[in-house]
Amino acid sequence: MGRWRVEDFEAGLTAMSERTRVAYRSDVDAFVEWCDRLDLDGPESVQRSTIRRYLAFLTTREYARRTIARKTASLRRYFRWAVASGHIDLDPTAGVSVPAGDGRLPRVLDGGELSTMLDVAGRSGDEPEWRRRRDDAVLEVLYGSGLRVSELCSLTVASLELDRGAATVWGKGDKERRVPLSEPAVDALRSWLTLRHEVVDAEHGDLLFGNERGKALTPRDVRRIVDRRSPVPTHPHALRHSFATHLLDGGADLRAVQELLGHSDVATTQRYTHVSRERLSAAYRQAHPRA
Repeated sequence: MGRWRVEDFEAGLTAMSERTRVAYRSDVDAFVEWCDRLDLDGPESVQRSTIRRYLAFLTTREYARRTIARKTASLRRYFRWAVASGHIDLDPTAGVSVPAGDGRLPRVLDGGELSTMLDVAGRSGDEPEWRRRRDDAVLEVLYGSGLRVSELCSLTVASLELDRGAATVWGKGDKERRVPLSEPAVDALRSWLTLRHEVVDAEHGDLLFGNERGKALTPRDVRRIVDRRSPVPTHPHALRHSFATHLLDGGADLRAVQELLGHSDVATTQRYTHVSRERLSAAYRQAHPRA
């Protein structure tokens, strides 16, 4: 990423909190990785059409409108810095607006899709055993506990209480909560822990999950896991959405689901009730003879 000078950009964000700097860096890194696939090797290769194409790509991958807006803000900041630093002459984000969207939650995965992802896709002999076990554990925890990807990536071995079927996670705003672990998740975690030491570098201490390079698992790594396993185009947050919707469909109390998801405002959780109502309405229209 030398020609992109992302490290220099991040170093210039001195007035921001560490979390904000990390978010900006992550957004720009994701854009650079996408550009690499198009053989664009530096900011001078990016045009306004490139930015619009990237935003369209994010939209087709069902990123929330708010997330796309944040990523756009990160790119604006980066390219303004690149112009001010003399690395490029024109800002390709100038005049680019965030695509409109309805802000709906992504499609909920059905039982067959989840079964393929959790029970079938990882059973082939074409991949290393450590990766199969890690991916099993990652997906079981994402769906079984409804974690955010950032929460999953920051899990430690010490945060697990496997005998009690629970884990402690740190959510938004550094809020701590205790979440249940499903039986399949506990089994998958026990299996992964027997090989974890072969994958995670000692320098990363207690971190639960690692990637192929022995480093801490990143949201991008989780995305790759989902892409490998899912029989349909989707993304990691769809597992959290499916977790919440399936609980509500099964009669779970809204406040309990709010606690499990780590939402500070129940209004955020209520979005999932709309999805459940749509599913119930669809079932009614499909099954009732006079619907």
